[in-house]
Amino acid sequence: MTDRDAVPLDPSTMRKQYRAEGIAEPDLAATPVRQFARWFEQAATEGHLFEPNAMVVSTANAEGRISSRTVLLKHFDEQGFVFYTNYGSRKATDLAENPYVSLLFPWHPMARQVIVSGVARRTGRDETAAYFRTRPHGSQLGAWASAQSSVIPSRAELDASYAELAARYPEGEQVPVPPNWGGFRVAPQSVEFWQGRENRLHDRLRYAAEPDGGWRVERLSP
Repeated sequence: MTDRDAVPLDPSTMRKQYRAEGIAEPDLAATPVRQFARWFEQAATEGHLFEPNAMVVSTANAEGRISSRTVLLKHFDEQGFVFYTNYGSRKATDLAENPYVSLLFPWHPMARQVIVSGVARRTGRDETAAYFRTRPHGSQLGAWASAQSSVIPSRAELDASYAELAARYPEGEQVPVPPNWGGFRVAPQSVEFWQGRENRLHDRLRYAAEPDGGWRVERLSP
């Protein structure tokens, strides 16, 4: 039998039974960021995840056309969730037109998801520069070499651009922060914590922002 004759996998037959343990309202932290910190630590230390800070960032342009990509979370606190990108990238262009964004943390081995909905704003240049200095030298050069999301003729051109930058800024020499590169902070308006349960009766608890700055917790039907 050749690969062409092989029967394709049927996704409708793929099933996993999720854990019995769930989450209950009395066990939640006072704010979604504190609850996220709990789950994030568990994902990083117990979940055996390759990159627990990997999140799917979904944006939409002014016409409502949606795009998604995986980005790494680099900081979080009560003010929001921070990631960095080229300001000429598709995600940044979308956010310039429409600041509403969704972040999804897909922690599959733990049968957990966290879904953040909020508004994205650029970080300040001082904050951006402070983070940029912590990046490995090669990643700093990569931020200059790549005009993210733009069409390029070939991989060779990208490699040549990087090699030119590596010659200009050898290891140990400070690389300036690209002017078109920086961060976004997503201020959450709602944060859902999803825990897989048996028989598809999952736990879904959502923090929703209140006008007075507090949070209301809602249980959603699975």
